[in-house]
Amino acid sequence: MPPRSEEPRRDATGSRRGSSRATGGRAAGARGGEAAGGISGARAYTPRGRTIREESAGQAGTGRAEQQDRPGRAEQRRTPRGSTRSADPFRPALQVLDGGRAAARSGRRETTAVVRTVTPRGPGSTDDGPPPAPRRRTTPAPGRRPAAARRPSRKPPRPPKLADPGRRLRLGTALTLALFAAVGIRLVHLQTVETPAYADGGLSDRTRTVQLLAPRGAIYDRDGAPLAHSVEARYVYADPTQVEDIAATAKALSPLLGVPASELAEKMQPRKRINGVDSQFEYLARGVEIGRARQIMALELPGINTHRDERREVPGGDLAANLLGFTSPDMVGLEGLEARYDDLLHGEDGQRVFEVGLGDLAAPIPGGYSRTTPAEPGSSVRLTIDRDLQFMVQRILSERMAEVKGSTGAAVVIEIPSGEVLAQASHPTYNAARPEASRPSDREDAATSFVVDPGSVHKAITFGAALQEGVITPDTSFPVANGIRKGDTWFSDTHQANGRRMSLAGMMAYSSNVGTIQIADKLGQERLIDYQGRFGLGRATGVGMPGEASGRLLPAQEWSDSSYGSVPIGHSVDATPLQMAAAYAAIANDGTYVQPHLVKEIIEPDGTRVPAEPPVTRPVLSPDNAAALRTILEAVTTVEGATGRAAAVPGYRVAGKTGTGWRLVNGQKQPGEVASFIGMAPAEKPRYVIAVFAHTPGGGGGDIAAPAFREMMQFALRHDRVPPSGAGTAPKFVVYPR
Repeated sequence: MPPRSEEPRRDATGSRRGSSRATGGRAAGARGGEAAGGISGARAYTPRGRTIREESAGQAGTGRAEQQDRPGRAEQRRTPRGSTRSADPFRPALQVLDGGRAAARSGRRETTAVVRTVTPRGPGSTDDGPPPAPRRRTTPAPGRRPAAARRPSRKPPRPPKLADPGRRLRLGTALTLALFAAVGIRLVHLQTVETPAYADGGLSDRTRTVQLLAPRGAIYDRDGAPLAHSVEARYVYADPTQVEDIAATAKALSPLLGVPASELAEKMQPRKRINGVDSQFEYLARGVEIGRARQIMALELPGINTHRDERREVPGGDLAANLLGFTSPDMVGLEGLEARYDDLLHGEDGQRVFEVGLGDLAAPIPGGYSRTTPAEPGSSVRLTIDRDLQFMVQRILSERMAEVKGSTGAAVVIEIPSGEVLAQASHPTYNAARPEASRPSDREDAATSFVVDPGSVHKAITFGAALQEGVITPDTSFPVANGIRKGDTWFSDTHQANGRRMSLAGMMAYSSNVGTIQIADKLGQERLIDYQGRFGLGRATGVGMPGEASGRLLPAQEWSDSSYGSVPIGHSVDATPLQMAAAYAAIANDGTYVQPHLVKEIIEPDGTRVPAEPPVTRPVLSPDNAAALRTILEAVTTVEGATGRAAAVPGYRVAGKTGTGWRLVNGQKQPGEVASFIGMAPAEKPRYVIAVFAHTPGGGGGDIAAPAFREMMQFALRHDRVPPSGAGTAPKFVVYPR
């Protein structure tokens, strides 16, 4: 902003020297400014309102004039502070860098310039003119702006706009805050959202998992004696990458494990898994006794270790082995009742997951992560089997079969009236503790898988159906020829009646084919098939054994003319020893069929006892007809020359029937014959039914079944302390009534 002009100052004579002095001052100031090089186009203002250039010029002009007018008198003038800085050559550049703000502030000041003159103090003053008038403050008249203010204002040129450090600071601060915010958000996301993923990714590196094996449930006999149970053991394994001397290690382990050294050496050979990684685990033996495992660890063989395992122990060895079955080394049921009730016996394995250190500190970290899922032991099964009776029945069957080199034998003992199976033996048998040493055929349960043409033991079903339907009565008798033709087949008797009248007891005692076929002709085809089904033939008993055969009945539409002769006497019928035993149990149980069963109850891990499902029952014969049939069957063991005399038990009334049939494999008849005897005792009130079947390829089965039955029944009656039958209570039979 231009400086305000000064009012002309008048001296004592009234002359106006101020103007000329001011003019001269301005000219001198201009020349002084040019001599000093100027301020490069930038204008700066003094605090008094003058420019540095004008102030300098004014001071120079005034000084010279006063010195000329008033020699010896020095005019004292207040020099603005800006005049001293105008001589600084760097001041313009600093003002430019400052953005011209100082100049702008100076230009906006509206102060009145004040000139103070000092009169000469002595006669030596060189001032020619009169002394200056006293100082006056020039004040614009009210309502009238000063002349300088009325001049058109002129803004100084704006300096070039440079970068603002404040803006850079704000921008940098914003970017820094944004960076910290992004990092913070990412950290929060990692710790809240993605934490499980990252934690699980390293879980396998810092944790170990140990399986907690669930003890497999036991199998007990009816009195609670263990037939099969699990015991703690150890398994021995090798790390092929750590074994130093394979041959020496195998040689040291062989006598302790009972495994050939060559087999052990083969297992310890280095090998790779499917994924290309070296195998670090190979089983050497399972179910090793704890004491034996300690001996192995005492050898300190590199790469050989043991770990907790479970071994299935069968105290009886081959006792009921075909019935019980066995398990795999991993405690999974493979055959028999072990397989049938595997879901109950197996239980649920648990596990323990815990944090461990690394290297030499590979041990659980105290206070570290640890999670334990307890194992749930399996349930136990209590069978209806009597261990002592099972042992004796099994021994008798094996001894009798060995006499005639029999191939397959079966024996079943059923309790009356419960229908519980007290013994179920098979020949051949095996050691359930070492099943790998047996053949598959040795492990079959003959009582439920041995399918036969039952032969004459089926005649009791034909007689019972005829009694129930009223076709015959206990006193019925009729002439019996030596033979009868049905279709293209001739059926004859071994004990020929020669056309004489025979009683029902005589027909049963001598196993008359002709008399049985004649009764069946009166009964009819449909009713005979119906009673076969009622007695349980043609479908599995559901005793509880896996893979039980159902047998087969010949449908009516498949009957040929000869079938009317073969079916009533037990041929063209497929049945198992257990099915036939159950049919005789219905006769012994006053005509009520009770499904045979092996399981008595389930014992939960907490000791709770859950009874097995009740067996299926149905009436087949009336009690009177069942009792009449039992009396007829007694003739087989009492009549002179009867087929079952060898089955008689001293002191007890025995009712039963012999039979001779064939063994069928896939519907094909096998060489040899199947001899059988099924009976009950005491006959007046039966306690047991025992069925014995023996397949002998070379014949002679008749010499096995009846004697074996007698020994088994005698032991069973004495074992259970069954009182003998009363003397003189046995009926008297007439074979050929007049």
